[in-house]
Amino acid sequence: MSDMKEKLHTGELYLPGDEDIIKEQVVYQDLLCDYNQTKPSESEKRAEMLKRMLGDCGEGVYIEAPFYANFGGHHCHFGKMVYANYNLTCVDDTHIYVGDYTMFGPNVTIATAGHPILPELRENLYQYNMQVHIGRNCWIGAGAIIMPGVTIGDNTVIGAGSVVTKDIPANVVAVGNPCRVMREIGERDKQYYYKDRQIHWDEMEKE
Repeated sequence: MSDMKEKLHTGELYLPGDEDIIKEQVVYQDLLCDYNQTKPSESEKRAEMLKRMLGDCGEGVYIEAPFYANFGGHHCHFGKMVYANYNLTCVDDTHIYVGDYTMFGPNVTIATAGHPILPELRENLYQYNMQVHIGRNCWIGAGAIIMPGVTIGDNTVIGAGSVVTKDIPANVVAVGNPCRVMREIGERDKQYYYKDRQIHWDEMEKE
């Protein structure tokens, strides 16, 4: 293994054009390309392909095509029943961890890769990677961008279009650019699912 390849997961500066990195990366990118050519009716084929592509793939993971990832999803670790709508982009140069039952709206970007502020380093193509951790049963709204090194706690909702630059705790609704906690998930959320629309628990239990 080259020194550069070891630095993918250490947060150190490295050169992503390293021959050993590219050699491995293109294999997973080819698999991802094949995945994006599948038909919606080929759900079983997609499920099998995801098990080959992803670093970890829990039961019931479903990712709408097209799906984009720098390493073809090889550094993505998804728990069970994770759902991603169209155009999920995972800049998975290092590891992305997603807990069970988490959902992604369309056009979400999860980035682990960063580029130095110093122009000389960027000119020489240096990069660094920081892991992203997303908890269990989160909802990441459409168009949200999650930046390198961020952790999002369990059950949290990230509003559409948010840019998440810092850690967000569990059990909150957070929105904006930069993304900030708006409120905790509380008692009212047990009664209303959207504005003044009530949750009819008795009817749902019958279903």
